[in-house]
Amino acid sequence: MAPHLRPSLRGNAPGTVVERRLWEAGHDVVVGMDEVGRGAWAGPIAVGAVVIPADRRVYKVRDSKQLTEDEREALFGRLAAWCRAWAVGMADHDECDRLGMAAAQRLAARRALDGLGLTPDRILVDGNWDFVGTGDVETVPGGDRTSLSIAAASILAKVTRDRLMRELAVHHPAYGFESNKGYPGPVHRAALQAWGPSAVHRRSWSFMDGLIWTGIRRAPPPGAPLRLFP
Repeated sequence: MAPHLRPSLRGNAPGTVVERRLWEAGHDVVVGMDEVGRGAWAGPIAVGAVVIPADRRVYKVRDSKQLTEDEREALFGRLAAWCRAWAVGMADHDECDRLGMAAAQRLAARRALDGLGLTPDRILVDGNWDFVGTGDVETVPGGDRTSLSIAAASILAKVTRDRLMRELAVHHPAYGFESNKGYPGPVHRAALQAWGPSAVHRRSWSFMDGLIWTGIRRAPPPGAPLRLFP
């Protein structure tokens, strides 16, 4: 059953204006893409890729950030069944550290596109930055609020990553991953000060500089020794 839409979310639903312009220009496979997890301290970055049907609509979709966790979960199965194709690509915490965030996001995007099983004619990405780099990309500022395919990608990516973080919370219970999903927050920060980083934290991030429990500052570049406090 579709979730009840809260009054604050009524109206201003993402539409298909951009997608229809591309379909009418002969681009059959139009892919919407969005990322989640870029600003987290732990876990992967995830990129969703979605191809929506031109002849069927789905309702009550909004940018994933506007929906509660329960609302996103309730929409997930309906969206997955409605899409012509969808996939979520990830780059894990280690790849975020080794490659840097920009390259890790591109890697996750490539994995998402590889998982679609369709060759894109055009790709729509949320924001001003082309994080795909394949030459067939159109950036859409505010696309997660205005483009249905990008909004759908944001929900599928968010739910997929959130489920993974809840699984990781079982193995790393001190950090509150089941609620913060690896993002910064008071509970997460306090756990880091008490216990230090877990095996799934991004150790090159600046939050590591304030952790003194082990004497380790931030992860060094690949191949360099760890820097220790005097």
